[in-house]
Amino acid sequence: MLTIPRTICLGFLAVISIGTFLLVLPISTSSGAWNDPIVALFTATSAVCVTGHVVVDTGTYFSTWGQVVILALIQVGGLGYMTANTFLILLLGRKFKLKEKMAIQQALDRPGMNGGRQMVRSIIATTLIFEITGIFLLLLNFHSQYGWGHGLWLAIFHSISAWNNAGFSLFSDNLISYQASLGINLTIPALIIFGGIGYEVIFEIYTWFRDRLDHKAGLLTFSLNFKIVTTTTTRLLLFGTIALFLIEVKTSPEYFDLNFGQQVLVAWFQSVTARTAGFNTVDIGAMSNTALFMIIALMFVGGSPGGTAGGIKTTTARLLTGITKSTLQGKEEVLLYERQVPPSLIMKAVAVTVGSAVVVIFATIMISIADRDVNFIRILFEVVSAFATVGLSTGITASLSLVSKVILVITMYVGRVGILLLMAAIIGDPKPTTVHYPEENLLVG
Repeated sequence: MLTIPRTICLGFLAVISIGTFLLVLPISTSSGAWNDPIVALFTATSAVCVTGHVVVDTGTYFSTWGQVVILALIQVGGLGYMTANTFLILLLGRKFKLKEKMAIQQALDRPGMNGGRQMVRSIIATTLIFEITGIFLLLLNFHSQYGWGHGLWLAIFHSISAWNNAGFSLFSDNLISYQASLGINLTIPALIIFGGIGYEVIFEIYTWFRDRLDHKAGLLTFSLNFKIVTTTTTRLLLFGTIALFLIEVKTSPEYFDLNFGQQVLVAWFQSVTARTAGFNTVDIGAMSNTALFMIIALMFVGGSPGGTAGGIKTTTARLLTGITKSTLQGKEEVLLYERQVPPSLIMKAVAVTVGSAVVVIFATIMISIADRDVNFIRILFEVVSAFATVGLSTGITASLSLVSKVILVITMYVGRVGILLLMAAIIGDPKPTTVHYPEENLLVG
């Protein structure tokens, strides 16, 4: 039976397959030769899963057509299969069927099915507004060096890649050449942050500003989701910036030539991009193990629900800390901002975290077996980066064995569709039961 989770999972596989076929064609490579199927599969998966992991230099290996294909895959992957599919339905003027409404509700994690059509329109409009704004701002930085024509293409590619938290770059050194550029270090992170906090949060911000302009102060009450996403995101960004500045930037001779402001920009950029974007203004492979492990933690948490980011999400991480706090205080309920969290959400947060950890551990073990000569911390970094759809790399991706690359492809896919959605697709819809078993205590901790 083709359930909604299976429809979404198969939809992503279909887009990846189409992308792989297009990238295999000679027209997609700059050399004009047939592409290596593994390179095409890896790149297509990375683009659709908005990861940014690469095994070749995107800017030189692929032709303009190939880059356009990659950008299209990033856009579809960032919007999500069901959102992109629904948008096409709206363009064709077809009616919105019940199954499609249910799919949108599940894909966007909405409480009800009403307003799905308007939600999709709002998502598309928001995406275009931010991407076009990003294109304009980036063009101001690129046109002086590359001219208006090529500069516009660079601005389009990097704006869409940043908004969708993809991390693909047309520069061979990613964005290292722009580590001291204020414009790049503000525009790219802004796109990453807004793309990763979720559309619901953006809509609440818009409603708040609209009410202020209409002098309707006090009518909007921010949701619990908004409060948790914004506060947790802010704390993680500040923590990452300060920690990277103290651990890496201030202690590495590589950054001694930069002034204080530029050093802060470097730490800020990597703190933001570790939240599932994949761009880098520093050589990740040259970082210390301490900095790499800290970035691994940031990548594992990732962005927020309903956006283009990956990871276990900020809400899950905040809920886990709330569970821990309540347990240590001897409480039987979890309270966040004077709201009690339902037990079903607690179970979901634990399931997401445990399931994600299992995938990361299994993939790390398998790659460690396939590539025994590779440093363990770099393998773990690569796996978490793939699962959280980040795309940051220490530089080992291209040199990994075929088996390891396939494992990373699977890991990226699982990370994009979500561990719970994938399990629901495999197992099927849960069957209702009237059987209830007696409770019994056991020793924990």
